Amino acid sequence: MPHIIIEHSAGLQDSHDLQGLCDALWHALAEHPAITAPDTVRTRTIAATASRIGIAPQTFAHATMLLLPGRSDETRAELAQLILDHLDRHLPDVGSLTVRLDEIQQPYVKRML
Repeated sequence: MPHIIIEHSAGLQDSHDLQGLCDALWHALAEHPAITAPDTVRTRTIAATASRIGIAPQTFAHATMLLLPGRSDETRAELAQLILDHLDRHLPDVGSLTVRLDEIQQPYVKRML
């Protein structure tokens, strides 16, 4: 069920292959042993229309991974590092790369075809 939402500086979609990043993250997470239902992995990006950070270059990408509860701190750290490694590989010139994991509280409902 992991959802990975990558917020990023406006314009990165023009200079970087964000679809390639989404695809690579999806495959890496779908293959990870902590993900028991790979068909539920979701990755997406959202461009920020305005931003300001305290470093140069003034570009960022921040990934939030939403998970159902129950994974150990070690597994959570491993998943966060996996995401950061993919961000770094696909966005090497971006000024700030960050990752946050958050748990989705119950109830969580969904509908799929």
